[in-house]
Amino acid sequence: MRLLLDTHVCLWMMSEPKRLSPGVLSAISDQRNQVFVSAASALEIAIKQSLEKIVLPGPAETWLPDALEQSGIKWISITPEDALRVRGLAWYHRDPFDRLLVAQAMGGYTLVTHDRRLEKYEIPILWT
Repeated sequence: MRLLLDTHVCLWMMSEPKRLSPGVLSAISDQRNQVFVSAASALEIAIKQSLEKIVLPGPAETWLPDALEQSGIKWISITPEDALRVRGLAWYHRDPFDRLLVAQAMGGYTLVTHDRRLEKYEIPILWT
């Protein structure tokens, strides 16, 4: 299974893994699964840190890549197809980062999230 971590799940995994369900922790650590974080999440984390809405152990541009590398998590880029797929999404959710993650999940990923508002989209979801 290819897991795409929602931004909050990525941050919880790095700093507060107890917030994640045992099922999510098991899926993330299962070597048969591939775990990914989107470049959209990197942007969201960078913006939130610059606005002082989140506190990280270091600057996002160094801390996040190092933390993901140590965890064996891979990046996925935002393709033009991902970005354009957002246009066709229903407006169940207004957050542009979450909408982009939904569009990326439509490309063959299971979205790992705590956000129940995303369940209206027809994508596979693993709940935290």
